Amino acid sequence: MTAPALPVLYSFRRCPYAIRARMALRYAGVEVTVREVKLGDKPADFVTLSAKATVPVLHLPSGEVIDQSLAIMQWALARSDPQGWLRTGPADETTHWITQNDEVFKPLLDRYKYATRHPNLTPSAHRAAAITAFIAPLNERLLQTPYLFGPRPSLADVALFPFVRQFAGVDRAWFDSAPLTGVQAWLAAWLGSDLFVASMEKSPEGSPS
Repeated sequence: MTAPALPVLYSFRRCPYAIRARMALRYAGVEVTVREVKLGDKPADFVTLSAKATVPVLHLPSGEVIDQSLAIMQWALARSDPQGWLRTGPADETTHWITQNDEVFKPLLDRYKYATRHPNLTPSAHRAAAITAFIAPLNERLLQTPYLFGPRPSLADVALFPFVRQFAGVDRAWFDSAPLTGVQAWLAAWLGSDLFVASMEKSPEGSPS
């Protein structure tokens, strides 16, 4: 396959993994060509580039392919990190929060979102499991500080945010009334940020972003 002139990001607009990759690329000022992937009709070049065939996938002009969202974020920040996302927060704590999000919270979130596929528990029971495992500890931290590691955002904040956004969206009325003021304020700040809004803009397939 011919290497592209600009990095090509294969993305799906609502996918939380793709959202965090797009946010990091835009924050770092990396110009990319975004190709929206229809999950039910994946393009042949996309499948050829990555055996896992799930978004996001970044195809670089060098021919290198990066097909993990966190690796895409780190690649982008290695090129430009104007607010010091990589320098904010201890490395071990950053790894802890992202691992908890990706390996513990995400499966529980899926059970809550798609509760009819997991009828062994009620939706509220699936939600309670996600709260106990992840949302409650996150809320406790965010009651003490605006972001995970203080007054400035970090790589971990951006890596977690799209998944917490999905959690809130399952039952927004419940979420807004829940005793989770730390998470609610943090989420609202990200939802209203120029970075997130710009990262969610729809662009014609194949146009630079």
